[in-house]
Amino acid sequence: MKKVSNFIMFIAIGIVLLSFKSCVILRPPEVVTGEVTEVGPTTALAGGEVTKDGNADIIVRGVCWDTRKSPNTEDARTTDGYGTGKFTSNVSGLQPNTKYFLRAYAINSEGTSYGNQVTFTTSLYASPELTTRAVTGITQTSARSGGNITSDGGIEITERGVCWSSTKVLPDITDSKTSDGTGSGSFESNLTGLSGNTTYYVRAYATNEQGTGYGAAVQFKTGALPPTVTTAVINATSPYTAQGGGLVTGDGGSPVTSRGVCWSTSANPTVANSRTTDGGGTGSFVSNLSSLSPNTTYHVRAYAINAAGTAYGADREFTTDPLTVSDIDGNDYDVIRIGTQLWMAENLMTTRLHDGTPIVLTENAEDWSSLDQYGYCWYGNISSNGSTYGALYNWNAVSSGMLCPAGWRVASDNDWLTLKDFIGGELVAGGKLKETGISHWTSPNTGATDEYDFTALPGGWRTAAGSFQGLRTNGYWWTSSEIEPNAWYRNIQNDSEKLFRVYAGHGFGMSVRCVKN
Repeated sequence: MKKVSNFIMFIAIGIVLLSFKSCVILRPPEVVTGEVTEVGPTTALAGGEVTKDGNADIIVRGVCWDTRKSPNTEDARTTDGYGTGKFTSNVSGLQPNTKYFLRAYAINSEGTSYGNQVTFTTSLYASPELTTRAVTGITQTSARSGGNITSDGGIEITERGVCWSSTKVLPDITDSKTSDGTGSGSFESNLTGLSGNTTYYVRAYATNEQGTGYGAAVQFKTGALPPTVTTAVINATSPYTAQGGGLVTGDGGSPVTSRGVCWSTSANPTVANSRTTDGGGTGSFVSNLSSLSPNTTYHVRAYAINAAGTAYGADREFTTDPLTVSDIDGNDYDVIRIGTQLWMAENLMTTRLHDGTPIVLTENAEDWSSLDQYGYCWYGNISSNGSTYGALYNWNAVSSGMLCPAGWRVASDNDWLTLKDFIGGELVAGGKLKETGISHWTSPNTGATDEYDFTALPGGWRTAAGSFQGLRTNGYWWTSSEIEPNAWYRNIQNDSEKLFRVYAGHGFGMSVRCVKN
């Protein structure tokens, strides 16, 4: 019984819907005529909008026109699709200098409707018609183009040329342009002031009293630029070698075929000087310089080459490691590189500060303990010990800041810490720095390898009381760093491979190692 009731309900709903549909009233459409623009001698742009379809499909729409009022679809007309909404109409076949009446129209099954009537008058003359020539002779900053005026619009051409832009697909005469005479026919234009490696759009143009006409837009790209490159910091790695490099930040629009660094003892070296070759492309690169001369200042520039030319980074200077350094007395010391540091490979033995001030040779123990001047001595007051182990200096001499040769300094606590960390830590650093064998060190000379050619020797020290201790068993080296009222020093022993970090009072006498500023 319930199923029968549902069926009867569905039939009732269907009857209602059919009745409703049969009650819909069909009417002709409603349409509005749009503005007429771009009026020329024979053409114009018009259109309209179908605002209501009258409850029936719009079969066709468009505009109609005539030289008499109230044109209809029996006159000239366009056909511009169907449906409601706005539409555009291209009006053609007009006569120059003629007044026209125009209306939009729309047709559905109930009839044809017209929009409001508008009028317009065609011009006597047209804007010029022309084509754009292909772009040739392209360089980084210039190119050649031009155009051909196929119609002057019935009136004299007063200006012609090309216009271009790197940002507008359709450039016009408000952009960069040439001015290449008057009249019809073909003409050539030279584009200048362009930027390299840039895409441009160019159109020929021609102007008469009616307006300006344009040819089709032509796209072209200017020639590649040289690359852009920066020079990295250059560091000496020995008396004969160095390491640097650069960064190619842009290829200029052409592949980078070669890059590297070039160097000379004169400023601004070029690829005609000594150089490395470190691949191609953009990005960073590392360069290893070789066959250099010791203790020589060089100028270095990174370079990069593409089809457009060679580019250089900034000029940077560096100085190769010296083989030796001399103190003011004329004593020569071998120089070694350990990591980023340059060290003397021998203990200092100068008897003067580097400004020429004498350092007092103090042999008497009592004089040593009370000395308030720059002081030094040889271990045991035996001068031959000085030629092997160097001098022992008091704190006054060390803290003067002028004990080492100019450009060098007494190694600081941080200098020794840097050295220690580079060679493997304090537990093994002493062994790696000690001279091997027992020519100077008393057996067992534990862990001695001297693998960095530091050649640490056991020169002993002089106590604050003036006595000498530790020759052949201990080496003691001042640092320039105070820890009030004392100063840090380093100690290496014959029976250990450790590098000891200790502090002592200012009255002691110890060896000195210098490091380059």
